[in-house]
Amino acid sequence: MDFRLTEEHLMIRDAAREFARQDCLPGVIERDEHQRFAYEQIMKLGTLGFMGMMTDPAYGGSGLDTISYVLAMEEISKIDSSVSVCMSVNNSLVNWGLEAYGTEEQKMRFLEPLARGQQDGRLYIGAFLLSEPEAGSDASAQRTTAIDMGDHYLLNGTKNWITNGSSASVYLVMAQTDSGKGSRGINVLIVEKDSPGITVGVKENKMGIRGSDTHSISFQDVRVPKSHRIGEDGFGFNFAMKTLAGGRIGIAAQALGIAGGAYELCLAYAKERKAFGKSIAEHQAVQFKLADMATRIEASRLLCLKAAWEKDHQMDYSTSSSMAKVFASETAMWVTTEAVQIHGGYGYVKEYHVERLMRDAKITQIYEGTSEIQRLVIGRSILK
Repeated sequence: MDFRLTEEHLMIRDAAREFARQDCLPGVIERDEHQRFAYEQIMKLGTLGFMGMMTDPAYGGSGLDTISYVLAMEEISKIDSSVSVCMSVNNSLVNWGLEAYGTEEQKMRFLEPLARGQQDGRLYIGAFLLSEPEAGSDASAQRTTAIDMGDHYLLNGTKNWITNGSSASVYLVMAQTDSGKGSRGINVLIVEKDSPGITVGVKENKMGIRGSDTHSISFQDVRVPKSHRIGEDGFGFNFAMKTLAGGRIGIAAQALGIAGGAYELCLAYAKERKAFGKSIAEHQAVQFKLADMATRIEASRLLCLKAAWEKDHQMDYSTSSSMAKVFASETAMWVTTEAVQIHGGYGYVKEYHVERLMRDAKITQIYEGTSEIQRLVIGRSILK
């Protein structure tokens, strides 16, 4: 068993770290404060090849493995999770699903610009529309309908908490076509944002990842060609579950990065801050906190990399991705809370970044499957 990263992995990690520090760090507090979408940073992510990391080069992607993706997500999330979640959704939930299950025509038309993150010099990213007012953890309880009209579907309903909601050019929408079949009656449709009948709601005023573009999306008699359905009739729920299993690796890596970013700030602060005649890093109480941070972060990293390795080797990674997400997200919440404590009063103000990281950490326990859902997945796996 070799734990060493390859030269290519190290190069990708370093490139992501440089991008995060040079392009994301300047203005990150202001973007958070004003809920400003990081348009320039996301455009550059596309230029660097980070918006289609695992996509085949034949469709405009970088053709990299999932481990590379985890490393990049970790580094960018240390600085700005509003940027990294946009990258995560595009890579894990949109591009991967299209490449794995889309037709060749769908890939050529939609996947190529999505993998590049731009088309004709303009931002071109995707969004994944599953959650609804009454369908969160119970993803099978879809109320959005896609009525079969012969050569097209007629789409009606509302989706909630949609990352990239107003910035996306393409939506992957889960909708119920035959309610009598339950989850087997759900389809997934590729819907272009500029289609008539689509309304983008106001931007959500969130606790964390405030620069992320989160909206509700409503559909009223939106015509979607049959050729825009991904997979066979009734494949939508399975599509969502298979896609989310990989998406959880990305969110686990995001949580890992948030925890790592807070830890690095704490380490530097603890060495500089003096109390009772010596740096607070020399006090055992602080040393123990730092030791626990480092240990939990390393355990989270190994879980993330294991899940990524299993995915790259075409193994069943659903349990390992749930383990990585629940552990890394809870680590992020714990580490960032302790980071604020170590910083004392300074940790409670925006200038020192750790309060923002603490706010950002919370969402990793909620989206793409709550911690409770992850434990259900793990529990069912170990008891079967």
